[in-house]
Amino acid sequence: MSVQSVYPQLEALLPEVRKPVQYVGGELNSVVKDWESAAVRWALMYPDAYEVGVPNQGIQILYEVLNEREDVLAERTYSVWSDLEALMRQHGVPQFTVDGHRPVRAFDVLGVSFATELCYTNLLTALDLAGIPLSAADRGPDDPVVLAGGHAAFNPEPIAEFIDGAVLGDGEQAVLRITDLIRDWKAAGRPGGRDGLLLDLARHGGVYVPRFYDVHYRPASEGRAIDRVVPNRPGVPRSVSKHTVMDLDSWPYPRKPVVPLAESVHERFSVEIFRGCTRGCRFCQAGMITRPVRERSITTIGSMVEEGLAASGFGEVGLLSLSSADHSEINEIAVDLADRYEGTNTSLSLPSTRVDAFNVTLADELSRNGRRSGLTFAPEGGTDRIRKVINKMVTEDDLIKTVSTAYASGWRQVKLYFMCGLPTETDEDVVAIARVARRVIEAGRAASGRKDIRCTVSIGGFVPKPHTPFQWAAQTDHEVVDARLKALGAAIRADRAYGRSIGFRYHDGKPSMVEGLLSRGDRRVAKVIRAVWEDGGRFDGWSENFSYERWETCAADALADEGVDLAWYTTRERPYDEVLPWDHLDAGLDRDWMWQDWLAAIDPEPAEVEDCRWTPCFECGVCPAMDTEIEVGPTGRRLLPLDVVGSGAAGPAGAGRA
Repeated sequence: MSVQSVYPQLEALLPEVRKPVQYVGGELNSVVKDWESAAVRWALMYPDAYEVGVPNQGIQILYEVLNEREDVLAERTYSVWSDLEALMRQHGVPQFTVDGHRPVRAFDVLGVSFATELCYTNLLTALDLAGIPLSAADRGPDDPVVLAGGHAAFNPEPIAEFIDGAVLGDGEQAVLRITDLIRDWKAAGRPGGRDGLLLDLARHGGVYVPRFYDVHYRPASEGRAIDRVVPNRPGVPRSVSKHTVMDLDSWPYPRKPVVPLAESVHERFSVEIFRGCTRGCRFCQAGMITRPVRERSITTIGSMVEEGLAASGFGEVGLLSLSSADHSEINEIAVDLADRYEGTNTSLSLPSTRVDAFNVTLADELSRNGRRSGLTFAPEGGTDRIRKVINKMVTEDDLIKTVSTAYASGWRQVKLYFMCGLPTETDEDVVAIARVARRVIEAGRAASGRKDIRCTVSIGGFVPKPHTPFQWAAQTDHEVVDARLKALGAAIRADRAYGRSIGFRYHDGKPSMVEGLLSRGDRRVAKVIRAVWEDGGRFDGWSENFSYERWETCAADALADEGVDLAWYTTRERPYDEVLPWDHLDAGLDRDWMWQDWLAAIDPEPAEVEDCRWTPCFECGVCPAMDTEIEVGPTGRRLLPLDVVGSGAAGPAGAGRA
């Protein structure tokens, strides 16, 4: 049966909301397929505002991968702002996709990508607006299967009540396997109903289905921690492993990125030049869960840039990864791309750069077309000692040498990112950031011979994350974090010769406490999320909408009968033998290896671990557990200039030379 667009009803509401353009669709490279021609239909959601969600790389990739299949239809949906939410409820307009403005409830799958846990309440808004029951247990045969993905899905337990399944790891191959299972189930007459499909996904699709696992808790006398998690259906695996795409050259997406009509947070064409990181920063969930490192070849990168720019018209290319300057051929990539697009309006950027990987060649090539919008480095800690604790193997002197190179190459603005509340951190570790910033300004003035040098210090609160060596750590209370940030601000302003050249941006400690609750929570936390949402919680990742008091009150009320509280989930250190909510979800990392790395971090003389790309294996467990291996160059190939640039004649895209 054909599904009708809700746009006629929606259009009448748009003059009454702010930024109505974000809801109209019709963007360049968006896709609207015939509904009846598709065997399986996906609604892909980024649970935040359109301006944040539309450039999301994960959604862009899956959107293309799915729509390339003739029998599959994929459309996008985003969280609507509160003004439109109220009007939609008033006029009976359901949650819709921006491509075909079709009701989300009509799709087979609602796939939600979570980059941060603070978007959980937005999921409930979308489900409610769509007419999909909030609890997965209440859904019927006509409701879509709600799947969670993204980094926050590596511990989906706090939202286990609201989702039908979670997909861990890379999505390109996983969504196609899921699509095949849904297509076959529908073609066979939907055997077993909704549970039959979910069993297929759990047994054969690598999907974690929470309803097929029972969680047992210890009695109050033993602390109310988890006792065990066990499958309750035959054939369901005891542990669910992440998905890993090994040959990234075979998945060169996105080819045709959606170009938004409204302004978005990233106005550029992004190419992921490699996936994974083995630097071993102990706080970094993204680096741990995406192992091993898999590089794209220089020729594939060149082809992707050429095709993406032609399809989108963007003027900037972002070379993305967790540590882009660590690509084995990053200098060749930067030089050859700069050669190809010299004299055009195309510029190159690295979103964030390792202090010890930045060099003169990169500095020169990134600024070839005269654009020096700013560089971001992440020392993370204010002293060499605390950087050893987190395994960020750069010294203060390394940082000064690197920023001197940047300032000497023409940059005037450098942003430094730090964290506050790290394990074993002292007041002095945080206040020392002021000294580091002054040295940066001093070095910049000396290297450039100018006074208009700027350094912005940006600080976020540390949140212990699952599947990292810090997953057992006690989170620092927000009052301590705020006191340290106040002292740091005073130290920065104390020296007038430098204070005006140093920007200071920070988030107070309260949002980090809520993120800590959600990132390491178990299924009992679902009651807190629902209570916050019912109390009006929306867009909690936006400071103007966040209310710590709401979360604190709802947590106290919702957890009153559970024997646990907000502090139990956040500021409590976990022992080795405690069953963690995500222990049955396998990111490939050996638990004992992580524990030993945790002990090495909190030792009075913290031990550092080298990057296994360039050193012998440290036995983190990923490669044997996932049957994978590190894939890095160099390939020895180079990119030829494109004749089309500056001459009007087409050249050999992606050609290489020895």
